[in-house]
Amino acid sequence: MAALPHPPAAARHWSPRAALWLLASIVVSFLAASSAPSPLYALYREAWGFSALTLTLVFASYALALLGALLVLGSWSDYRGRRSVLIGALVLEMGATVLFWCADSVPWLLAARVLQGLATGIATSTLSAALIDLDRDRGALLNSVAPMVGMALGSLGSSVLVQFAPAPTQLVFECLLVLFALQTGAALALSETVTRRHMPWRTLWPRIALPAQARPTLLRILPVNTAQWALGGFYLSLGPSLARLVTGSQQPIVGGALITCLVLTGAVAILLVRQRPAHTALLGGTLALGLGLAITLIGMVLPSGAALFGGTVVAGLGFGAAFNGSVRSLVSLAQPEERGALMAGFFSLSYLAFSVPAVLAGLAVGVFGLAAAALGFGLALLALCLVAGGLMLRA
Repeated sequence: MAALPHPPAAARHWSPRAALWLLASIVVSFLAASSAPSPLYALYREAWGFSALTLTLVFASYALALLGALLVLGSWSDYRGRRSVLIGALVLEMGATVLFWCADSVPWLLAARVLQGLATGIATSTLSAALIDLDRDRGALLNSVAPMVGMALGSLGSSVLVQFAPAPTQLVFECLLVLFALQTGAALALSETVTRRHMPWRTLWPRIALPAQARPTLLRILPVNTAQWALGGFYLSLGPSLARLVTGSQQPIVGGALITCLVLTGAVAILLVRQRPAHTALLGGTLALGLGLAITLIGMVLPSGAALFGGTVVAGLGFGAAFNGSVRSLVSLAQPEERGALMAGFFSLSYLAFSVPAVLAGLAVGVFGLAAAALGFGLALLALCLVAGGLMLRA
């Protein structure tokens, strides 16, 4: 008698806990890839001879492409599913990594940053929503911590390779390419967390689609959110140059360490305030950000490397606390089918603050020099923090 055919084996999927950590690791990888080029910019400038303005335009091309992806495709995963959209973003990120590896001129670098921004924009809202789908509390925490850890690992790891390894402009991206390939394979086994549905064409029109119930909260946190992301954009574009100017050291690791001080202490702050009320984290973070900026400005004026790094640590603590308070204030204000759009809107405003001020700073460097431009930029952010803190205390 012929043997009966075996029933098809059930598809294997990650458990919810394993999926949560896999998604968090992908967030870390995307943000590590975004900050990895920062310590390499000095090498590119020496090889290709471009200006500070060109540097900030290259940096901003990433943020603006990311912003465009958020505005157009930010709610895509609410309709097409988290897993398929995430896998598409990972494939695009691998393409950007290959472009970085091949880059031998500014146009190559621009193309790589634009494609990377597109991939990261698609992934950002998808990963944020997927983490919250799996676990609202842990998902919100990982949404806050993982980007900080990723940027720290990317900037510090890249600067270490620049200083101690051969061919750093290739080796950094070879490591990232292997990592993304492994994570793409792992993502194929993720379970879907939303039901696929028809996606109206009007959803592709560039817009910030915020649920009505979340808008008042978002407006309240906008001033401090703008200040902290503008500071991050400045550090990731011109921070290594500022560190060399203030400390007098030309070692690549100094610039990477400055970026790491900002984002890694931000991750520490998130862990410290995660059990505090969201409004307490927001207010404390705003005040710490302002204090850190004041100390950093003193370091620029003296000049003092100790004050520059010390102020950056305090500002990083404020960045992390305020960012965590912002995310926790928003995540409970949207239904599951609205979370992708809400996270896209929040990160659209964040990355707008991340990119535009950095380009303005690059313009100012060409006119006034790095020291004066950095001082004016810091004073403007300090004023914004004071306004934000005053509004919070009044409320």
